[in-house]
Amino acid sequence: MIAKMTQYSFILLHGEKDGFLADLQGLGLVDITRAAKPVDNHSQTLLDNIKTLRDDIDCVEKGMDDDLLKLLAVRDAIVQDIKEATPWGDYDRERLAVFDPHFYRVAAKKYDPAWEERYAIQVVGEEDGNRYFVIVGDNAGFPLKPLTLPNHSLPELQALLQEQEVKIENHRKILEGRKEGLPEMKRNIHKLEAELDRYLAGTAAVPAAEDTIDTLVGFAPTECDEAVSAYLDQAGVFYLKDEATLEENPPIQFKNNKFVKMFEVLTDMYGRPEYNGFDPTPFIAVFFLLFFALCMGDAGYGLVLIAVGLLLKKVESFKGLAPLVVTLGAATVVVGFFLHTFFSIDIAQWECFSGIRGIFLPDEIAGYAGGMVLSLIVGVVHLCLAMVVKAINAVRVHGFAASLGTLGWTLLIVGGVIVGGISLTGVMSSEVTKWVVIALGVISAIGIFPLNNPKRNKLANVGLGFWDTYQMVTGLLGDVLSYLRLYALGLAGSMLGMAFNDMGKMVLGDGSNPILWVFFILLVLIGHTLNIAMCALGAFVHPLRLNFLEFFKNSGYEAGGRKFNPLTNNE
Repeated sequence: MIAKMTQYSFILLHGEKDGFLADLQGLGLVDITRAAKPVDNHSQTLLDNIKTLRDDIDCVEKGMDDDLLKLLAVRDAIVQDIKEATPWGDYDRERLAVFDPHFYRVAAKKYDPAWEERYAIQVVGEEDGNRYFVIVGDNAGFPLKPLTLPNHSLPELQALLQEQEVKIENHRKILEGRKEGLPEMKRNIHKLEAELDRYLAGTAAVPAAEDTIDTLVGFAPTECDEAVSAYLDQAGVFYLKDEATLEENPPIQFKNNKFVKMFEVLTDMYGRPEYNGFDPTPFIAVFFLLFFALCMGDAGYGLVLIAVGLLLKKVESFKGLAPLVVTLGAATVVVGFFLHTFFSIDIAQWECFSGIRGIFLPDEIAGYAGGMVLSLIVGVVHLCLAMVVKAINAVRVHGFAASLGTLGWTLLIVGGVIVGGISLTGVMSSEVTKWVVIALGVISAIGIFPLNNPKRNKLANVGLGFWDTYQMVTGLLGDVLSYLRLYALGLAGSMLGMAFNDMGKMVLGDGSNPILWVFFILLVLIGHTLNIAMCALGAFVHPLRLNFLEFFKNSGYEAGGRKFNPLTNNE
């Protein structure tokens, strides 16, 4: 849910601004409306210093910097020179120069013995399928281009290589020694970030009374009013506070439990809602999790994801994503078991599950593939929930009378789905169902056509109601069919996994040859690894699409809010 905000207006003497903002950073509860990027040379310099420190930290942590790269490049060049000089052995350049030698290399099979009749050729040797030879004296008209040899002899190059290795090792020791200063470098980054944040907040102040006073606007969660007010009263700052409204564009802070909070990163990928909107994260948390598991559709793959998530906890840069990956893996295990698939093997055929086969998804439902029917049912539920959310939010924001059109469509579609579902169970007779559907249609039509906008002419409302009907019918059908991708992706992953299993069985044969077991394990391991990677990619993108397009469109969700970013000292 979206936390309520209180707006604070501060009036300060010009000389008190910097001290007040520094103290406000220590409080860490107030979001001062400020620029998100540098606004002048000073702020740009601070940002550049932060970037330089981050680059230094990255170099020290990785044990690699520009100087080491240059040293390694020189070493590689020396190694290449040694490779080129090795076939020629050790020789005295000055003494040999008086003979005017020309060095050549050619594929051994292309060497023409007839050259020896026209030129003074001395074959040095062969290596890696190449023949190395020297022409002494005149080489005019020879069809090959002579080689340019290194400026140093082979022993000299080997000595240079040893010297370069020593330089590389010494520089690596320097980088290793700098790791002791990492905590201090990180503290300096925090200080610079706090200084930049404070400076940007200061530039947002509006001068007044001939630059003698400054005014600032900030926002804090309403639940923190007592703490903020107590601090401001103690500081002796003159301020005004009022309930934040949409017009002031207050920042958006989500208040969610630990489970839902994991999925806030997905909401932020699309954009936070406006202040009068709703938080879609709880819905994304449930349905993205379900959609991801359906697209993966394999309990074995879920176990792999759990293992990957546990490993990510040990990687500092990915530690924040580890709980989400483990949660997605756990959901995949549960759904994959329900779909009775384990590494593309149908576990419903295993004897150990013979007593619980009734909980597995049937292969067919009403003559159609069970997975396809399940995907459509999930899609209908998802869209119905979106329409209910849209209706509730419309009444909350615009009032009941202005939301009759939305309420009419919600009653017709969601009510029709519920009545249809109850009728299929046999609880309600066909006659009763008919009259309930008629009643729903009549009541909904009143809101959809003549009353969809009370401020508009009734005839105009009817005309626009027909246009809305056309858009709703065509759009809703396409939205429902979009959920078939859940079944299609799960089926594709399962079929590809089965193909790798079958290929492994073909390689293994009767299992009597131990060597074939090695090839079987490698084939199945590599095949399922590739399949998991492809399935995970599709299972991330397509569920995200179903939430961002189908759900957001039918729920009326609009992004436009900014994230709550309180002024803090980053300690």
